[in-house]
Amino acid sequence: MSSRKIDRTYEPDGTAVRVTGYAQAKEVLRSTGTVQAGLGVETVEKLPPSIRRPVLYRDGEEHREHRRQTARYFTPRRVDEHYRELMERVADEQLAHLRSEPAVDLAKLSFRMAIEVVSAVIGLTESRPGLDKRLDRFFPEKFGKPGFTSLHGIYWVFKQNFQFLGIYLADVRPAVKVRRRQRRDDLISHLIDEGCRDGEILGECLTFAATGMVTTREFVNVVAWHLFTDDALRQRYTGGDETTRVALLHDLLRLEPVVGNLKRRTTAAIPAGEAVIPKDALVDVDVSTANLERADEGPGLAFGDGPHKCPGAYVAIQEADIFLSKLFAIEGLRMVKPPRVAMKPDISSYELRDFIISVRPPA
Repeated sequence: MSSRKIDRTYEPDGTAVRVTGYAQAKEVLRSTGTVQAGLGVETVEKLPPSIRRPVLYRDGEEHREHRRQTARYFTPRRVDEHYRELMERVADEQLAHLRSEPAVDLAKLSFRMAIEVVSAVIGLTESRPGLDKRLDRFFPEKFGKPGFTSLHGIYWVFKQNFQFLGIYLADVRPAVKVRRRQRRDDLISHLIDEGCRDGEILGECLTFAATGMVTTREFVNVVAWHLFTDDALRQRYTGGDETTRVALLHDLLRLEPVVGNLKRRTTAAIPAGEAVIPKDALVDVDVSTANLERADEGPGLAFGDGPHKCPGAYVAIQEADIFLSKLFAIEGLRMVKPPRVAMKPDISSYELRDFIISVRPPA
């Protein structure tokens, strides 16, 4: 297996209990004595109690019940039967752009692929053109610090609210309007049946955009980077059947988890190996370090574990394999320029941009 491409230099929160062992990390993530922390949960907690939180920020019985009711949208059988054909078609459409241009940015192709697939799963199918650009503006490389104590903070608040409104008007409202008239077999229809308001549905859609669209783009990009720079690995992937390819993708994801650190806050004293983490402690689970202990457990903790384990894991893996297997089957494919790496230090998450590839010979 290749060595890591991503420099995981990470400055841990000095106030948090850091967990780096694989078994201990799994124990913490599976514990019922913790709640979600980080990932902007502090901002969400300031919302009025009457506004329902996105599932990412809920815990306990309410969270478990929501996951139970929506699990059917993410089962391997459903993904294979409902979305494989879509994934094949979208991959072919994106690779047609590659064939028609002198060179393209792989990050843009993989993002459009992820957007089309996740949109179908959640029900964002009436969007105006340009959702990829709207999401890029909403999830920029560098986040500002919102607040009303500085001009920059005030600017950031209004900018993000403007982007928030843009996605609602162009993407979420049209989808909700159609489904309020006639339900479909998707997540937005389920949320309407649960009595969610438009703003609450918008919050869920943005959560899935971050966890399904943005992260899958980065995973596809980092795998492609490995395959471009490791001939033996590339031959193993392109020469293998689907089972072999998926195992290799799992191994690369274990090596290069998109989100390197997950945080929890304890609601009771919980065990972590031989130690006990006290109640009300902030816990920093170092996924990227813990994963290095296990080379035989698929993607390790790259999709998380426990109550908040990513429900779309199978979607992401199947989508990545369909896109990458088609991409690396193209004759003459080459990397023109390796990607530029940016990091989001709070969660040790990478972003790969300006990843230029081509199928035409060098000039």
